[in-house]
Amino acid sequence: MIKRIVPLALLCLVLIGGLLYSQRRTGPLKVSGFIESDEIRVGSRVGGRVQKILVQEGDKVRQGQPLVELEPFNLAEQRSQAAGMLAQAQADSDRLMEGYQREEIEQSKARLDQLIAARDRLANGEEDIAAAEANLQLAQAQFDLSKLKYKRVEELFGKSNASQSDMDQVNSELRVARATVRVREEELARLKRTRPSDIKEADAKVEEARQEWLLHDHGYRKEDKARAKAAVEAAQAALKAIDRQLEELTIRAPADGVIDAVDLRPGDLVGANTAAISMIEKGRLWVRAYVPENHLDIQVDQAVGVTVDSLPKERFKARLIYVSRQAEFTPGNVQAPEERSKQVFRIKALLEDGMDVLRPGMTADVWFDVK
Repeated sequence: MIKRIVPLALLCLVLIGGLLYSQRRTGPLKVSGFIESDEIRVGSRVGGRVQKILVQEGDKVRQGQPLVELEPFNLAEQRSQAAGMLAQAQADSDRLMEGYQREEIEQSKARLDQLIAARDRLANGEEDIAAAEANLQLAQAQFDLSKLKYKRVEELFGKSNASQSDMDQVNSELRVARATVRVREEELARLKRTRPSDIKEADAKVEEARQEWLLHDHGYRKEDKARAKAAVEAAQAALKAIDRQLEELTIRAPADGVIDAVDLRPGDLVGANTAAISMIEKGRLWVRAYVPENHLDIQVDQAVGVTVDSLPKERFKARLIYVSRQAEFTPGNVQAPEERSKQVFRIKALLEDGMDVLRPGMTADVWFDVK
C-alpha cells in the first residue's frame, strides 16, 4: 500500500511543480500593430489646368519622373517679356561698365578746345577795340575830307564853274562819309559795351565743356554702375522666378514609389499648393505598435523582429526608430497579451528587409527577443 502511495505522491508533486512553472514562465515580449509607409501627396506650387496625366494607380515611378502636366496659360509670354527686360538691363549695364567710346571723348575734347579759343579771342578784345578806333578815325578823316570837298565844289557851283553833276557827286560822298562815321562809332560802342558779358558767358561755356570732357574721360559714376548691376540682377531674378513656375507645370515624383491615388482628368483645375496625386514612397516601411508600461525597458536603435500572418514562417529584421515619451491608453485595435486597460507607449519599428513582399496595412507582430 505504501509502495503505491509514494510513487503517486511523487507524480502529483511533479505535476503541481510543472503547472506552477508553466504559470510563472513568460515568453518573449510581442506586440501587434500595422505596417505603415510614407504617403507623399504631390502637387504644384502654381496650379493650373490639367493637360496630361502620365501615370495610373499602381504604377511604379522613379524620382523625378513626370506625373502630370499643366497648361502653361500665359507664362510663355511672361517669360519672353522678362527675357527682353533682362537683355535691355544687361545692355545698359555693359554700356556703363565699358564707359564712353574713344570717339566721344575726342569729340568732347575738341569742343572744349574750340570754346577755349573763342574765349581767348574775347579776352584779347583790346585788339578789336583798337582796330575799331582806327576804323573810326579813318572814317572821320574821310568825312572831314568830304566836307572840304563839298565846300569847294559848292563855291565853284555858285560861280558857275562846276556842274550840277559835280555837285551831286560831292553831296553823295558827304552822305556816305557821314554814315560810315556813324557805323564805326556804333561798332566801337558795341565792343566796349558787350565785352565783359561776352567773356563771362564764354567762361561758363568753357567750364561746361570741360566738365563734359572729364565725365567722358573718367567714365560713368560708380553709383550708376551699381544701379545698372542691380537692375540686371532684378531682371535675372524675375526671369528665374518665371522659369521656376514653368518647371512647376510638370508635377514630378519626389522619390521612388508607387502611385496610390489619381483623382484627376484632363481639363481639371489643380489649385496652387494643393495635392494632386498620392503616392507611397518605396523602401521605407515601419510597424506602428504600442508597448505596455511594464515593458518599457526598450530603447531606440534596438533590433527587433517582425512577423506577418501571410508569411508565418518568415521573420523580418527591423529596428526601433521611435519610442513615445508620453503614455497613452491602449487603442481598441491593439492586441497584446497584457491587460488592455494598462497605459501603453507608441513605438515605430523600421523594417530593414522584406520590401518586396510586405505591404502597408498588413497586421504585424513585433518581437523583442532579438539578440
